[in-house]
Amino acid sequence: MRPRALILTFLLVAGFWFVTEHGNWTVQQLIQPISRNGKLWSDPVTARGATFGADEQNNIDIYKANSRATVNITSVVYERDFFFQVFPKKGIGSGFIINEDGEILTNNHVVSGSRNITVTLEDKKQYTATVLGIDRRSDLAILKIKADRKLPFVHLGDSDKLVVGQKVLAIGNPFGLEGTLTTGIVSSLGRSLEGEEGNTLEGLIQTDAAINPGNSGGPLLDSSGNVIGINTAIYGSQTASGEAGSIGIGFAMPINRAKEKLEEYRTTGHISRPVLGISQTFFVQGDLAEALEMPTSGGLLIETIEDRSPAAEAGLRGYTRVVIVGGRIRLGIGGDLIVAIDGNPASSQDALQRALSQKRPGEKMVLTIYRANRTMKVTVTLGSAPEAL
Repeated sequence: MRPRALILTFLLVAGFWFVTEHGNWTVQQLIQPISRNGKLWSDPVTARGATFGADEQNNIDIYKANSRATVNITSVVYERDFFFQVFPKKGIGSGFIINEDGEILTNNHVVSGSRNITVTLEDKKQYTATVLGIDRRSDLAILKIKADRKLPFVHLGDSDKLVVGQKVLAIGNPFGLEGTLTTGIVSSLGRSLEGEEGNTLEGLIQTDAAINPGNSGGPLLDSSGNVIGINTAIYGSQTASGEAGSIGIGFAMPINRAKEKLEEYRTTGHISRPVLGISQTFFVQGDLAEALEMPTSGGLLIETIEDRSPAAEAGLRGYTRVVIVGGRIRLGIGGDLIVAIDGNPASSQDALQRALSQKRPGEKMVLTIYRANRTMKVTVTLGSAPEAL
């Protein structure tokens, strides 16, 4: 060390020792921060009152208003192991109370196949839930618990007015950690995703608010504290336990779709699904379509039509004979080829299912079909059938 630097260091240390030994200052007082008014805080271990920004306070208020109405749902499904022994498998999810009488909205996949559904409230009280109605196409379930008191509940908002970029908040029980709040924005609207039962979930809200296993069925809220979606699915990476973890791409069912089903249940006592009556189709195009003397652009070849169904009453036709394709696939031919549905090309195997997911019982569906070397349009009025619980 240079002589000048050594002398300076010595003077600083000596000065510090002199002040602490001969003055009225302590080391702790010397290192206290100075407040804005120029005064030392009276006690450095005294906690200062927290102040929150407007956005932070909004998060806090929304959580306080809605966390008590967000519930933990435990379901038990009985499965068979490799040796065909039956064993119970427990699943967890979330839900939210929508009125003081104990009606709850959640995802159908949270309770599907369960013989025993337990709802745990914020105060740890547990109730056995009854399934009132389900809608598999929207992955929705309506439950009911009977409590000995009026219950806290959320307020349902309007998902038709959502815009990309607005703030959203999710409350749920990720990995069983009850009462967890995460925040984010609406990342996109109108997303489609394949559901757990092979159905296509349409018109979903995409969000970057962290959603993990256990969040399913919980509320997605706007900055006014209104529920605008039901947290449903994620794209995720695998965790150590083999479950998918959030990578910032989550999906929620718009609450307006749930409101429609609620209204139907309260009016009719059940949730219905639209019925077309075409029970089996096969997507053909290219060389196969040409070999069957059909347009190479292809479409859905109708194989089986249910008797006395809307499709049968509209005059649609199923197969008349069976051929073997590629030496291994049995294909019924001779029926109508659906080339468009409501004016949209039937360009995939799930095109009909996707179109039905946007329909209600009693609505009309216009099918453009190819029959006997010509194209024609057939209008079908969809029937109705209650969803089986």
